[in-house]
Amino acid sequence: MMIPEDLVLWVIIAALLLGIVGSAVRVLFEYERGVVFRLGRFAGVKGPGLRFIIPVVDKLVKVSLRTVAMDVPPQDVITKDNVSVKVNAVLYFRVLAPEKALIEVENYLYATSQLAQTSLRSVLGQAELDELLAERERINQHLQEILDRQTDPWGVKVSNVEIKHVDLPVEMQRAMARQAEAERERRSKIIHAEGEFQASQKLADAAGIISSEAGALQLRFLQTLTEVATEKNSTIIFPVPIDLISPFVDKKPPTKE
Repeated sequence: MMIPEDLVLWVIIAALLLGIVGSAVRVLFEYERGVVFRLGRFAGVKGPGLRFIIPVVDKLVKVSLRTVAMDVPPQDVITKDNVSVKVNAVLYFRVLAPEKALIEVENYLYATSQLAQTSLRSVLGQAELDELLAERERINQHLQEILDRQTDPWGVKVSNVEIKHVDLPVEMQRAMARQAEAERERRSKIIHAEGEFQASQKLADAAGIISSEAGALQLRFLQTLTEVATEKNSTIIFPVPIDLISPFVDKKPPTKE
């Protein structure tokens, strides 16, 4: 059975029309923007939804506006006090201007990654090891400001930079452990000395109060005797204070007339 040539021609024309219509229709998600180039020139940015372009004449490039979490590989850094460490970080950024991200830089993802690595080495090389360990929040903020300023012409916004891990040499770890142990011992001795000082002050205050009151010494003696008596002792030997028997010793016998 022979197929009419007219039918074949109409099928070919219909397929071409469907292909042209299909190439003219684009669907963009809510987090995407379409940058349109018309004959190689920038023609505008299209938002999410069903979008139409001119086939052959227009080219639409999709750009995601979602936040990207990018790992910065471990970098060999020599700190200001000549300590060699390995530092890695994580970078959070997103595209704010899709047209700039395509026109101003060839590959904004690769460019941002390389910029983060070089900035990480540069900033950490200006800090001492103690600053790197104790003031990490300030360093993160400084890195974020530098990267955000340099990626702004690309339409990229760096929202946050976090240093994840600082790998110290084994010798430095041992030295820091000894330093921490010495610091703990120093604090322990200071606390013990402060306790002894406060106890001596209280004892001096108590001695002053007891010496200022006539009956305080006897009351303290009786209290101590009561505490000793509560123990399971069979024999208790204790001295009798002179103050208890002095009234009897000083008492003079009556004189005879």
